[in-house]
Amino acid sequence: SAFQLENMQRLARAGVVVLPAAPGWYHGVHSLLDLVDFVVARILDQLGIENTTIHRWASEPLTEERQPGERRQEEPSGGPGPP
Repeated sequence: SAFQLENMQRLARAGVVVLPAAPGWYHGVHSLLDLVDFVVARILDQLGIENTTIHRWASEPLTEERQPGERRQEEPSGGPGPP
């Protein structure tokens, strides 16, 4: 609503970080826990806390086995990797 947007704008002007719990659907969601993990990882990121809750795109260093633009192999658990 307009009231909520105005309040968020006031908070942002005061230096508050508005971090909505809006999970992404692009990382291969298989369960509600996947969505929770996504939101928790974003909160930890905002607080500056290192975490491995979710796999980050392009977060692994390139090796001789994987060249730029080459797709990542699936996780050993059989879970999907990023595109």
